[in-house]
Amino acid sequence: MARHKNCRNLPGESAGRASSASDRLAPATKGTRVIRIRSANAWILATLPLAVLATACLSASMVHAQSKDDVRHKLEKNRQQLDEAQKRGQGLEADMGQIKADRERLNASLVDTARQVQKSEGQMSAIESRLGELESQETMLRGSLAQRHDSIARLLAAMQRMGRNPPPVMITRREDALTMVRSAMMLANAFPQLRDQALSLATRLNELARVMADIRTEGDKLKAETTRLNDTRTRLAQLMESKKQSLSERQVELEKVRKEAAEISQNVADLNDLIVKLDKAVTDHIGKDAAPAEGAKGSDGLEVAALPDSKLALPGSAVTSSQDAGVKSAGMAAIELAPKGTQIASLNPGRMKPAMPFIRAKGSVLLPVQGRRVLAFGDRTQYGGQSKGLVLETRHSAQVTSPCDGWIVFAGEFRTFGQLLIINAGDGYHILLAGLSQIDVQLGQFVLTGEPVGLMATAPKAAKANTQGNAPVLYIEFRKDNKPIDPESWWAAGPQKVQG
Repeated sequence: MARHKNCRNLPGESAGRASSASDRLAPATKGTRVIRIRSANAWILATLPLAVLATACLSASMVHAQSKDDVRHKLEKNRQQLDEAQKRGQGLEADMGQIKADRERLNASLVDTARQVQKSEGQMSAIESRLGELESQETMLRGSLAQRHDSIARLLAAMQRMGRNPPPVMITRREDALTMVRSAMMLANAFPQLRDQALSLATRLNELARVMADIRTEGDKLKAETTRLNDTRTRLAQLMESKKQSLSERQVELEKVRKEAAEISQNVADLNDLIVKLDKAVTDHIGKDAAPAEGAKGSDGLEVAALPDSKLALPGSAVTSSQDAGVKSAGMAAIELAPKGTQIASLNPGRMKPAMPFIRAKGSVLLPVQGRRVLAFGDRTQYGGQSKGLVLETRHSAQVTSPCDGWIVFAGEFRTFGQLLIINAGDGYHILLAGLSQIDVQLGQFVLTGEPVGLMATAPKAAKANTQGNAPVLYIEFRKDNKPIDPESWWAAGPQKVQG
């Protein structure tokens, strides 16, 4: 029995297979279930790490794929944004170029129109001067004829009497001979005098007729020039309005400077203190954008000084008042000839800094207004002192332009100067214009040579325009390192030369 059990329990391929088959077919007992469960658990435990690893790999693969999609999507989005930014940048560059071109055209139109206004004003002044001379000649001729009216009347009366009682043509009696002799003697004495007076009278009358014709011609010219001037002023006003609109983006900064300038002008003691403090105020607020940095290059490649601060505005600047020192400060390019007259205004009308150092403009500076010189630098004034500048008598409503490139550091009323305009030309130079009735520029604004900056007073309604003693006057003062200098050598020769 035992052997049979042993034989039955011997391992064997057929026996094992039969046993396995019988085990599958035989109903499970409690022992076989335990063995089967343990085998299943062992298999699960053995395969669990592989399953976890596979799951992790699958998850990582899915995350990696999703991350690549996100990165690709984000990269594509960034590329689109970059393209859009580049397009916007190109558009902005085009807009900036258009704005610059518009500014150049506007500035060029302003300078050219202001020049036309001043040209018309000069022609009108010349016409009015000729009209005044012609009217004086007419008055003199009429007065001369009026004084000789009595003698002419007596001569004409004598001739009429002789016409009514002519001498006899034939002598038939002794009385006829005496009458003929008396008539001949009277005519011999009166005729030369009458002839001379008649010739003189004819000459005077012809001259009077010519003068009256010239007056009519000059009057027509004056009317035409007045119409042209009014049209040009209208166009200039439109350009000035466009200029103000183009400056609107800087109104915040300009308003700050304007308020500070108003406070400074009320607290400073004199003009020197005013210039020093205003230079600093303009530099602090908008000088970084408006003024070139020290040693920067101008629009023609020359060195241009920055807006001086409170230190540089005082005497002792690096640039002396002599012309040689000024030329040295301009560098090697200073050996080039400076532009003449209105050529300065045509140098890059879109520039935002001086075309060249102010010292190089010596001898080519244009007068800011058409007028007649009343006082020169150093002349004795009505109060007994010496004039520190030039005084010009102008037309009513005359156009005033900037004599140089520079920055407006003051625009408004100041003490006895009235409406005062101060232009910083750089290198310690300032130009003062006083006596204006209207100022058309703003603090901190950069102005070009020849650009309109204001108007003189209008004519009183009850007074005739340009009546002697009633015409407005413009005071012009040049300063170097806050000290007045003689401007006579700075003015351009030619038609713009100061008229004495």
